[in-house]
Amino acid sequence: MMRIGVIGAGYWGPNLIRNFREIGVLSVVCDSDTRKLEKIKTRYRDVETTEHIEKLLEKSDAVAIATGGGSHYKLAKLVLEDNKDVFVEKPLALTVEDGECLVRLAKDRNRILMVGHLLLYHPAVRMLKKYMDDGVLGTIRYIYSQRVNLGRIRKDENALWSFGPHDISVILYLLQEEPTKVMAIGESYLIKGVVDVVFLILYFHQKMLVHIHLSWLDPHKMRKFTIVGDKKMAVFDDMEASEKIKLYDKGVDFSAEFLSVSEALSLRSGDILIPKVDNKEPLSIECQEFVDCVTKRKTPMSDGQLALKVLKVLGSAQKSIDSGGKWVQLNS
Repeated sequence: MMRIGVIGAGYWGPNLIRNFREIGVLSVVCDSDTRKLEKIKTRYRDVETTEHIEKLLEKSDAVAIATGGGSHYKLAKLVLEDNKDVFVEKPLALTVEDGECLVRLAKDRNRILMVGHLLLYHPAVRMLKKYMDDGVLGTIRYIYSQRVNLGRIRKDENALWSFGPHDISVILYLLQEEPTKVMAIGESYLIKGVVDVVFLILYFHQKMLVHIHLSWLDPHKMRKFTIVGDKKMAVFDDMEASEKIKLYDKGVDFSAEFLSVSEALSLRSGDILIPKVDNKEPLSIECQEFVDCVTKRKTPMSDGQLALKVLKVLGSAQKSIDSGGKWVQLNS
């Protein structure tokens, strides 16, 4: 039976621990903080814990990393060099160079490298992708997303690097292309040097725009995507309990027979379709995907290549913020 070890028992690690244990593949949990390990032992008495990564590697066939972003590169490299498959929480690394190193290493060692871009495993995101692939929305005009809340305030990463990977990964997955240039502005209000709010614009071919609003200093908790096509429009609101997707038969129709420009355009406001979305937990789907990829030796949807594209957008957006909001070109 496969054995998966988890490194990190802090904020997100316990969620991975729970899911891998439910699947029946959890072998050992590693963390440098013994207090966190005690909490795991109290909850799961059958789970082995250790403070030493070497011991975790001995008792694992594959490893999941759920530590702070600053340690992802070092730990993932260590696991891959031990010839083990690895799941890394987002972001893959903090620089494109480090991300490229991990992708090369995984390829050279013939190892699975999967990154925790959780929303790609959300049934609602899969449904949006199908709508787009089937041409239901028509040509996509623009997309905007909002990922805001009051807290959780971080000290070790800013709002771009904490929240941004979620929205950027979804955008790249839906559009299946990379932006040509990026512009972002951000500001620090709570902790000096740590950006709390970000307004990010991605510019794609065919004049297609994407706007992303990220903040942990906001009165609302929002996790929403709006996609505007020339046929229909769709909204994915992850804060909705049951009506997560709404498909709007709204748009602007053009008439070939008109006397003036105003007569050529007519607004269309039709029905709103609310499809049933599978309510299975995305993290459960994601963890099972990692297990399946390891056992069947298949490439994950959120593989190192996709994570590297996300990392390039993040790095370019950070450059734009640091420059005061200048456009930054992306080299594919």
